[in-house]
Amino acid sequence: MKKFHILTIFPEVIGPYATASILGRAQSKKLASIVAHDLRAFSDNKHRKVDDAPYGGGAGMVMTVQPFDAAVKKIKTAAKKKSVRVILTAASGRRFTEADAHRLLAYDEVVFLCGRYEGVDHRVLEHIADEALSIGDYVLTGGELPALVMTDAVVRLIPGVLGNADTLSEESHDTEGFLEYPQYTKPEVYELRQGRQKIALKVPEVLLSGHHENIKKWRALQAKKLTP
Repeated sequence: MKKFHILTIFPEVIGPYATASILGRAQSKKLASIVAHDLRAFSDNKHRKVDDAPYGGGAGMVMTVQPFDAAVKKIKTAAKKKSVRVILTAASGRRFTEADAHRLLAYDEVVFLCGRYEGVDHRVLEHIADEALSIGDYVLTGGELPALVMTDAVVRLIPGVLGNADTLSEESHDTEGFLEYPQYTKPEVYELRQGRQKIALKVPEVLLSGHHENIKKWRALQAKKLTP
């Protein structure tokens, strides 16, 4: 079973997503385990404080080293000889890609360190985390969403989670670098109403032809058109 640990001061936000749909089924089938750890529980401060004012001045608070250090040490000790990758979710980190999802699949356990406030003491990245990753060029209020996004991307690659290898091989970013081709389902014609106007939205004829080679060529062409 592949394990994912999410260290956060808001562990309650992880469960609803991690136990639903595909992630929930993956855990029920014991193919994955997604655990939210309350970072405050690892603080050596009597008030369970995990942040402090930044040296040099500046607005806001910075998350301290100690709770992250204690939590990661405990997880690694429990993991024993298993391979563990520690990731700091940070807007300044390298952009997470599908290739990273495949790379992380090789580890037995993945630990996500979720920042908040004005950021995390840089020594966490330098000496505790193995790398910093982001999910885009924007700033979020915390690292929980990026941690869930990356966990989702890795879990669905675990054999048996989706149940159909073809599903993965034809997805965006897994089709020779191209985005996924357009998909259609019933009805064959859908009548869209825009004010007084009616527009018949039809499924492309090639998909109804039953000619598998032509369908394959059409899909490849559409995938290339959709890829920037």
